[in-house]
Amino acid sequence: MQQTVYLEPDKFYHVYTRGNNKESIFKEEENYFYFLQLFRKYVAPFADTYAYCLLPNHIHFLIQVKPEEQLKVIKVDSEGMLQIDLQRQFSHLFNSYTKAINNRYNRTGSLFQKRFKRKEVTSEVYFTRLIHYIHFNPQHHGLIDDFSDWPFSSYHSLLSKSKTLLRRENVLAWFGGRDWYRKFHEESAAEFNSIAPLIEDDDL
Repeated sequence: MQQTVYLEPDKFYHVYTRGNNKESIFKEEENYFYFLQLFRKYVAPFADTYAYCLLPNHIHFLIQVKPEEQLKVIKVDSEGMLQIDLQRQFSHLFNSYTKAINNRYNRTGSLFQKRFKRKEVTSEVYFTRLIHYIHFNPQHHGLIDDFSDWPFSSYHSLLSKSKTLLRRENVLAWFGGRDWYRKFHEESAAEFNSIAPLIEDDDL
């Protein structure tokens, strides 16, 4: 039996998964918004989100699990021990969304592949390139000519001044401000193919 690898407090992870047998996860626009609502319910209380992108048959998130001290405040057992299992929170998210989609579209069975992927982000270069990689994905997969026109990613939310659960100020400060954040995305398109194999271990 394969041992579960838990998402550890304080660490950064690239979390991604796809539809079972590459099936579409999102059938229409309202599905994307509903999925994000469930993400806010099940995952956001336990992890900070730095970037995301939702595509028709797969998803990407860059998250940082909250520090253990904050997680203890969120949920503790009778002895004050940490009980949050973020792996389970993601399972709740995927199961809840699958149930809604099955009811809405009269389908049965699993919607997502059995185990979602997660890779720890272990360097500053990886963190920087991963944000661009996530945002550039729709263009990479030929869904749109300009990645910045894709409506279901964090690219524009990070540029906007509207209220958000994203760690916007942290991301913009990392890139040196809005202008440098935008410029980095515009100038890094040619480097996508060189970093993609380092980020994904299968064809999404």
